[in-house]
Amino acid sequence: MIRHHHEWYNGHGYPSNLKKEEIPLGARIIHIADAYDAMTSPRPYRPAMTEKTAKQIIKDRSGKQFDPKLCEIFFDLF
Repeated sequence: MIRHHHEWYNGHGYPSNLKKEEIPLGARIIHIADAYDAMTSPRPYRPAMTEKTAKQIIKDRSGKQFDPKLCEIFFDLF
């Protein structure tokens, strides 16, 4: 799961350019959680984003970077 959590749903990720269900389910889940955490946490090179901004980015990238069905679940949890 960790190896593939940077794969994009549309196949443009890494390390293996997997797409859709080729990406292990756990990796697709971790990808959303990790991205949200990274965006809402402060970094040395930028301040933390607001929850609203991070959620909008995830919404905008649903079906591209993130599994759209898992994005729906992610938003239902909020």
